[in-house]
Amino acid sequence: MRLGHLLPAIVLLCLCGARAMAFDLTPDVALDGYIDARLIASSDQTSWLRGGLGKFRFGPDRGNFRFVEGVLQADASFSDELYLIAVARAEPDQRSGVDALEAYVGYTPKSDGDVSWSMKAGAFFPTISLENDDIGWTSPYTLTASALNTWVGEELRTIGGEGIVKWRTDLGTFSAMGSLFCCNDPAGVLVADRGWVMDDRPAGLFERQRLPDATARMFHAPVPMRTGEFDEIDNRVGWYWGLGWQMEDVGKITVVNYNNDGADDAVSARDASWATRFWSVGARTQLGPVTLIAQGLTGDTGIESFGADHYTDFQAAYLLVSYQLDDWTMSLREDAFQTRSEQNPASPFNEDGHALTIAVSWTAYQWLRLTGEWIVMSSRKGEYLLDGYASPNLTENQFQLSAKVFF
Repeated sequence: MRLGHLLPAIVLLCLCGARAMAFDLTPDVALDGYIDARLIASSDQTSWLRGGLGKFRFGPDRGNFRFVEGVLQADASFSDELYLIAVARAEPDQRSGVDALEAYVGYTPKSDGDVSWSMKAGAFFPTISLENDDIGWTSPYTLTASALNTWVGEELRTIGGEGIVKWRTDLGTFSAMGSLFCCNDPAGVLVADRGWVMDDRPAGLFERQRLPDATARMFHAPVPMRTGEFDEIDNRVGWYWGLGWQMEDVGKITVVNYNNDGADDAVSARDASWATRFWSVGARTQLGPVTLIAQGLTGDTGIESFGADHYTDFQAAYLLVSYQLDDWTMSLREDAFQTRSEQNPASPFNEDGHALTIAVSWTAYQWLRLTGEWIVMSSRKGEYLLDGYASPNLTENQFQLSAKVFF
């Protein structure tokens, strides 16, 4: 099943159901978005987006000043309870120029009691991240997402439905979430074959992600080697569920269990289905002007196709501290990440790493956000030696100064 065939059917089904419930489907439409331009200075490693083993979005071949992207979000409200959201992005690295990030219908009925519920259907980011809650699935704290949430944005998209039930009590609000989805069978290929990276560029719904040229040569594949992410290969339904607790003036805690239920031996004409599953645990709290976020993820992914028996355990975690002072936001984040081959303790894809991110933003005007960000990442990976690096240990730096104009 192709995404292009599935998504219109989901949207049509939701709208027809809303009509049956006697909603007025004449929408109030609001358009929001931004344009982002940056000054960039990075170390010598070529970005993985250009086929290198560099861990960041930009490399030395990209120039010091560039238009990064433009994002447009359309929010159509059919009533106080029914809405539709669609998000598109235009940017130079998009092979088609413009691609969709999300398109879904949401329904949140009014509730006069302690129990409420909501649901949405279409294509959207799963409810996992605690830092990426701004327009275009960006972060209000830093330019670059954590390694954990970079991976969520690159490899995961819920193409199906998600429902949430909330129960308000004197001890806070408890929530339970569940989802059924299709079309995410290749998820896992990037973290296993490329490893962890850090960027602010979630995958478009219709693009094919690039694997490093060193990985392609290792598997005797043509360069560039690309993989789909949002395709149905094995005709099996994936799922995730989660529990949460939130109390005003205290914070929130979330637990999510994810399983794409991929058949690890299924293949299409171009891609393989990966069996990917993980647990995510996170917490966020507010102490006056200080925001604290901690999140960790652990899981495994693998295939038994194309002559390979390849299973990888992966882990990532981060701690973010952000301080708000008038129009200024100052954020500090520490990341740690790891992958391990289950079959080969000496696999060149095994990886250990950590990164420090410092970001300062100024938002004196509602339409403008200026952000300076510096990241230093250290990683150890055997594949560096196979690609001609002098050492399996690599340290990379990236500085960015962003001017983001909102409309």
